[in-house]
Amino acid sequence: MAAAVQVRLATLSTGEDYVTGKLWELATLGGCPWHPQGGCGFSRHGTYSRVKPRGTLVARWYCPRARCTISALPDCLASHYSGTLCELEAHVRCVEQARSLFAAAVDRRQEIELPGALRYLSRVCKAVLSALQIVRGLLPATFLSVPSTVSGFSTVLDTRAVLMSLRQVVARWLPQLPTPLGFNPSRTKPESLPASFQQQTGRDPPSAFIEPAHSPDRRSDKEQPHR
Repeated sequence: MAAAVQVRLATLSTGEDYVTGKLWELATLGGCPWHPQGGCGFSRHGTYSRVKPRGTLVARWYCPRARCTISALPDCLASHYSGTLCELEAHVRCVEQARSLFAAAVDRRQEIELPGALRYLSRVCKAVLSALQIVRGLLPATFLSVPSTVSGFSTVLDTRAVLMSLRQVVARWLPQLPTPLGFNPSRTKPESLPASFQQQTGRDPPSAFIEPAHSPDRRSDKEQPHR
């Protein structure tokens, strides 16, 4: 089976609201990204669970012809990292404002020992700040004059939820952007930005949306027709 694919589930909901409202049940994907003409048997494929926030499920679909699953990751959740984007952003802010990474690790560590906290914070900061540097290159008119920091981007975007806001701003590049902001786990280095990050012609990558709860067309996974 091919590697699973993530698409964006556009929502302003927090992780808590996502779980409380069971918004994965309302997630809808317009059709198969590989076979937009249909006829491939593309359909809902249940859900998978996340450790944090507790009770989180993520909707997914399956294309039998491509032999690949697709999951709809809401904007509040980090890609390939446990927890929410806001939680990771809080860690990075702490490091930016602390005297050192060691001081930040002492302040932020919870159930893990200090060496583990140092490694975790270092990994999160590297991933987030690398993504911000790539975004600066993608949208220089907006971000080139600010440093590649959460604090710098927060000033321009006028929000404390920088990473959540960027999911919308750079939606068309999410398949190429590194995790936890984007959906590419290959840890692209900002200093060697590949040509695939340039804006391409053609349609944007697929994204899921939340179907209104009152919609008469809402059906369970088992009732979804094959497209």
